[in-house]
Amino acid sequence: MTDKAAADCPRDPILRVVPRPADINANGHIFGGWVLSQMDIAGGIVAGRIACGPVATVAIETMEFIAPILLRDIISVYAHLERRGRTSMAIRLEVVATRDGGRTEERVTEGVFTFVALDENHRPRPLPTA
Repeated sequence: MTDKAAADCPRDPILRVVPRPADINANGHIFGGWVLSQMDIAGGIVAGRIACGPVATVAIETMEFIAPILLRDIISVYAHLERRGRTSMAIRLEVVATRDGGRTEERVTEGVFTFVALDENHRPRPLPTA
């Protein structure tokens, strides 16, 4: 992994997953939508912890595909709180692919997803105090 990738990633991944053959596009890479869904799951885990309850994804502020994800990669999704508002929060997500039997790690994707805390009526509610 590059020094920048290592510095930007928290110690433990929120989610670790292996893509399946059905997740490959015509170029032999993993579908971008599959990667986005894994990021959304990991971001939702972190956001739900911060909100102490249900959350919904309301925006993807930025998204960058840096390198392709290949079939035998092990994908680790790292996430941390970037900004906190009254009812919403921005979660930065980074995806690192482990390749070559664990010998190589490469940051492949990153983005910032916005989540809003939800009440029992599925309406925005204030986040708990930090």
